Amino acid sequence: MAKTKATRSGEGAGGRGGRSGAEPAAPAGGRPRDPAIEEAIIQATRKRLATDGYSSMTIGDIVADAGVTRPTLYRRWANKYDLVIDALEYGLRKQREAYPPLDMEQLHPREALLEAVRRLDPRFHNERAMALHGNFMAEVERAPGLLEQLREHGVRPRCEELMMTLVSLQHRGAVREDADLDMIVTLCFGSYFADYLRTGREVPDDFAERVVATVWPAIAVDGEVRPV
Repeated sequence: MAKTKATRSGEGAGGRGGRSGAEPAAPAGGRPRDPAIEEAIIQATRKRLATDGYSSMTIGDIVADAGVTRPTLYRRWANKYDLVIDALEYGLRKQREAYPPLDMEQLHPREALLEAVRRLDPRFHNERAMALHGNFMAEVERAPGLLEQLREHGVRPRCEELMMTLVSLQHRGAVREDADLDMIVTLCFGSYFADYLRTGREVPDDFAERVVATVWPAIAVDGEVRPV
């Protein structure tokens, strides 16, 4: 009993060793774990994160939603924080896997920019993404590691992909050398959040196209500004 009590006491902990995988390691020996159980727990955690937020969600709610027991969960995760980090990494990995592979250099420069801007949308493959971002920002004082994980594994890869696309377009002579690429990335990424905060709607189908239609004429080299 002492071991169980010590493990559960970490439920609200704000730090951890930084496990990078989205699924916990298998036990040494014994019966193999059922991936369906871990999937159910992860999905229940993700739903509670969006609806309740990190502080309000409880292990009791998660196990009830997943249809498992507390011991089943605690055999896989030591505390709530570890579980939430794995649930976050799971979702971000699924988003990355959902994008089709593309060779940006084979696209017309404007089309390459358009595809990179489309991939900035946090809601792609996760309609609860905006609520998740808001919850993690609200928890920054209590659990700063949550927002940092989101920055590192969610925001940074998207923004870096757009930055690399812009740099490539500069090398191809399609984007002006004096263009402020860092500001362009910030404006394009921030546009999704601004639209959500202004309207609360789902992202329109033509949203990325409208962003690029606004940005492209300001950064394109003469001769590259054309409608598609």
